[in-house]
Amino acid sequence: MSTYKSEFNTINCDINTVYSKLSQPATFRDQLEKNLDKMPDDAREHLEKVHFEDDGISIDSPMGPMKLSVAESVEPSLVRFAAQNSPVAFHLDVELEPVDATTTRSRALIDIDLPFFMRTMVGNHLGEAVNRLGEMLARLPYNDL
Repeated sequence: MSTYKSEFNTINCDINTVYSKLSQPATFRDQLEKNLDKMPDDAREHLEKVHFEDDGISIDSPMGPMKLSVAESVEPSLVRFAAQNSPVAFHLDVELEPVDATTTRSRALIDIDLPFFMRTMVGNHLGEAVNRLGEMLARLPYNDL
């Protein structure tokens, strides 16, 4: 397995609220549609490729549609999504830790089972993608969802 970690990001919301939203992806569906116009253009562009469902998140990727199902959660510090419909096995972790009563620090992490030849071709892209994902997660308006 190869591991790609995002930089740490700061979320201006308490850890329990962030965890409750991320561990139940369906909570994003209606509220996100209502608040999409309040988000920055770059965040909106990324979110148009993401679909929140009852048991996970579907993503329109360059390899085709992929689903990330909630596989594990440890309240309030970890939400793990396992890949479905993916040509390679991987999981995505969202790690959370409190900074103070109103701020959370987050990091996205991807563990992926890539053959060596693929790792050299896509490793840099995965590193960039996990950083963008971490940034997107930090921009979500958790208190408004």
